[in-house]
Amino acid sequence: MPVIPTPVNLFQSYQELHQFLLSFQQTLTDQVQPKIISISLEILPVDPLAVLQEIWEPHQLHFYFEKQATGKTKIHKNSLAIAAIDVATQFTATGGNRFLQAQYFMQSCLKNTIFLGATHLPFSGPHFFCSFTFFEQDSKTHPLNFHQNGKSQEKPSINPHFPPATIFLPRWQITQKNNHNVLVINTVITNSINIKNLSQKVWHEFQQISQINNSSLSSLSKTHKNLRKINVNHLKEFKNSVASALDLINSNYFRKIVLAHAIDMYSQTPFNLIKSLNNLRFIYPDCYVFSTSNGNCQNFIGASPERLISINNHQLVTDALAGSAPRGKTPTQDAKLANSLLCSEKDLREHQFVIDFIIKRLHDLRLKPHYSSQPHLLQLSNIQHLWTPITAEISQSIHLLEILEELHPTPAVAGVPRDIAQKQIQNFETFDRSLYAAPIGWIDHQGNGEFAVGIRSALIDGDRARLYAGAGIVTGSKPNKELAEVQLKLRTLLKALV
Repeated sequence: MPVIPTPVNLFQSYQELHQFLLSFQQTLTDQVQPKIISISLEILPVDPLAVLQEIWEPHQLHFYFEKQATGKTKIHKNSLAIAAIDVATQFTATGGNRFLQAQYFMQSCLKNTIFLGATHLPFSGPHFFCSFTFFEQDSKTHPLNFHQNGKSQEKPSINPHFPPATIFLPRWQITQKNNHNVLVINTVITNSINIKNLSQKVWHEFQQISQINNSSLSSLSKTHKNLRKINVNHLKEFKNSVASALDLINSNYFRKIVLAHAIDMYSQTPFNLIKSLNNLRFIYPDCYVFSTSNGNCQNFIGASPERLISINNHQLVTDALAGSAPRGKTPTQDAKLANSLLCSEKDLREHQFVIDFIIKRLHDLRLKPHYSSQPHLLQLSNIQHLWTPITAEISQSIHLLEILEELHPTPAVAGVPRDIAQKQIQNFETFDRSLYAAPIGWIDHQGNGEFAVGIRSALIDGDRARLYAGAGIVTGSKPNKELAEVQLKLRTLLKALV
């Protein structure tokens, strides 16, 4: 991964950019593999979501990832927002060993990448953006029906089309961190590529980015009022599944299972991805707000409170997040609900399942985890969770994806024992989880990265949206209470969709 100097005025004129790319192409020979040029430069502050709005096309892959540091609704110190747009190169996995295949793909790309420009800046250089489905293979299709004017009519099923693994190096990456913006342009150079056309396209889009106005995303947008709702798995089916799962728990078949519920929403007009994301980051500033696409005009978005893994300078952080309660309408009621959650034997047991699983998996990797003996509260706008952050120091010999493969899925979204619970999930649920409750995140060229768990999420497909939420079933669970919990979680997206 050689780093070479870049002319200071490379993006001050089209002629300079064209001449630089042409000169680079002329250094290639027929025997040399295609090279990836990754150019990093600092630009004036701009909202990455506004960049996504300006230059992304629905048929292109994209990735959006934002995490604010506090409960403020504006970009500020220590917050992070990344937009990745279009593809320089990509990889999808359809068989087994998807995490290992993804790792090999990244390593192969980096061997053929030339680093240019301001490589000393945070979030400079190539970053890979990743999504993995919950199951390694999962493709259920169920036709949906709804009733109109007393007549049953069939509506096409919302069928997610995401490969088991998608990893891409974007053509454009814009990151805002600590109020500084870094733009990364990745492009593949071959002997046969038309440098003039490439230069013109890069120059045109760079000019678009340079002139973006953030004002259109400075406030909330009104949400849809007249949406048609269909329960993918009917409410009675969900409660029956909870009751059946409790029977299996009581017979010691497994100790916990997470069952999901899904609803399909239909609008008279297509949902607006950018405005919906903007609403999510205003309403849920303490969550990971994310979006990724499959290139077929389907977008998976969400506001997740759960970090699966982050690695920065060999320091790992992961979250045990399980056990939930609503927020109170008054401070007194809120404090009572919080205290009840902290003292709930059922919720503490569910939470401990997740801690024990993560600790064992990290020990299996010969890591030494550290965590508090008592859980914290993670309080969001409409719900609160038991939360235990777990840290460890890792060596350079362990790749982030190796740890990710060990951790996904945790008992917070699957169950205990994990393998048995996963098989039963597929028996109980009548829909494809796709990216729901799955790892969604990024990895940079130094091995740093961050992944959220794709919960409180929705698949957007034109004028249709499938919303997902789940609940952990353990001894002491009640079908009506678990249904109330998933309905509370579903409101996360209902409050934001535009």
